[in-house]
Amino acid sequence: MRVLLKLSGEVLAGAKKTGFDEQTVRGVALQVKQLADSGVQVGIVIGGGNFWRGRTGNEIDRTKSDQLGMLATVMNCIYTSEIFRGVGLKTQIFTPFLCGGFTELFSKDKANACFERGMVVFFAGGTGHPYFSTDTGVALRAVEMEADKILLAKSIDGVYDDDPAKNPQAKKYDVVSIDEVIAKNLQVMDLTASVLARDNKMPLLVFGLDGENSIVNAVNGDAGGTVVTVG
Repeated sequence: MRVLLKLSGEVLAGAKKTGFDEQTVRGVALQVKQLADSGVQVGIVIGGGNFWRGRTGNEIDRTKSDQLGMLATVMNCIYTSEIFRGVGLKTQIFTPFLCGGFTELFSKDKANACFERGMVVFFAGGTGHPYFSTDTGVALRAVEMEADKILLAKSIDGVYDDDPAKNPQAKKYDVVSIDEVIAKNLQVMDLTASVLARDNKMPLLVFGLDGENSIVNAVNGDAGGTVVTVG
């Protein structure tokens, strides 16, 4: 089995909301090690929100803002990769643009070779282009790498019909179709990513990272999150 795990940058920051929380990242690393040791191939995409969220307006050009976000994801992947190595995993970071000796330029063949060697593969830098989010990046890499599914680890435990932080009556979906996600704008991923997943029949699971052994449970189908079907 091959899965693409999407982590938000805010998740890496833990309660601090910025930078890194080593205990949180180490907890993720130990779960991914369980999966890798059992033969599951894990690719990872990380957002950059713990350092930079998209900003537009008079203060900064949108393209430059998005480039800063891409670099934030590279920093996140380098840090997380090192924590993973500290628990005994082998890793490789790919980016869609050259980063000197920090990362490897993305190639499907090279990424496949890393997976076959039992390495955890990080896909940093989004798509490499402005106006596309890391949601689109994870959908693109999942389709390119022929993953079995995308795992979206979030701060809430699934997909709701409204914001549960604002509406205590919000209803959680156990299963929802990607068509309903798009039609109702349920904020699972951005629209571009959702359409890409739908058109390429890439299933998703949305779950809360905070649950005990949540990533392992998500791979095994026991996460208690929301399954997003694609037909």
